[in-house]
Amino acid sequence: MNDRNESATTRETAADMAAVASLLEMADRLGVLDVLQRESPFGAKEIAEAAEVPQAGAASYLHALAAAGLVVRADDAGAFRAADDFADRLYESGYMSWVLNANRPFIEHIAEFLRDPVRAGAQYVRDGRQVAVASQWMGSQAFYPKALSTIIEARPSRVVDLGAGTARLLIETLLAVPGSTAVALDLDGSACREAATAAKLAGVGDRLTVVERSIQSVADDPSPLEGADVIHAGFVFHDMLPDEEDVADAVLSNCYDALRPGGIMAITDAVPFVPNERERRFSTIVTYYHQQFMRRRLLTAEEWQEKLVKAGFGGTTCIAHRFPTGRLFLAHK
Repeated sequence: MNDRNESATTRETAADMAAVASLLEMADRLGVLDVLQRESPFGAKEIAEAAEVPQAGAASYLHALAAAGLVVRADDAGAFRAADDFADRLYESGYMSWVLNANRPFIEHIAEFLRDPVRAGAQYVRDGRQVAVASQWMGSQAFYPKALSTIIEARPSRVVDLGAGTARLLIETLLAVPGSTAVALDLDGSACREAATAAKLAGVGDRLTVVERSIQSVADDPSPLEGADVIHAGFVFHDMLPDEEDVADAVLSNCYDALRPGGIMAITDAVPFVPNERERRFSTIVTYYHQQFMRRRLLTAEEWQEKLVKAGFGGTTCIAHRFPTGRLFLAHK
């Protein structure tokens, strides 16, 4: 019994993750994540300037980050840098941020949703930026790597991302493929503004076009797709299902028509209620959120393959992401 207690207290994983997620969400709200992750050392002065808060308050926050092991001393002068495992902690925090905060309206108002889901859905709306940020943290290791490597390996001259969020995927592609251009399409204005700012800071602002539009608009006006070698859509097609299935089919057909010969359609999305032990719990909450609160229908892998063939694509490939319930569907023109 004593051995069991000693082992349990060696590292309380859930407690660690909750504390780290809280501190990193504060960093996001303060707007200092870029400071914490930069290569050059930083101190309270840099955090205070970035967050526009008093230096004493910034020093107190920096002390908490250091006490938690998220930052470490960089030199004897009192400067800090991110801990070696900072990226891993940010990735883990993404799951907690998405489940508990990006979807906070569903948790706080579950009774209203169970009584009248249509009315509750209109009244209690998620924060689009919170969804985008949490997805970016998760995606850094869970689904960006496979999508990014697929896109880069294609050496595209033009890439379009439908539901691009803050456009991290496209910015990394532009940095890896010299001379390439990209289009980031997203409905959320704050995410679009953040994407434009991030691209400019990365030095690729002149090669990224940000389009503030819904993916549904592509069914009637596919002009943002023109000339693409790769079209990626991450977790956005299910937003049209089941109520706008005809629109989703039209978007897929327009993607096929707009792609250059040999082009790739890459869809990252969730499949429902995956039964294996690794994915079953997280896939359950993802499926439940979408079905019960968002009134969305997640397609099975087989249904995705049928849709892509219907749109004109040839055989498709289904690749499991590290992200539990996430799949990458690849189809070639």
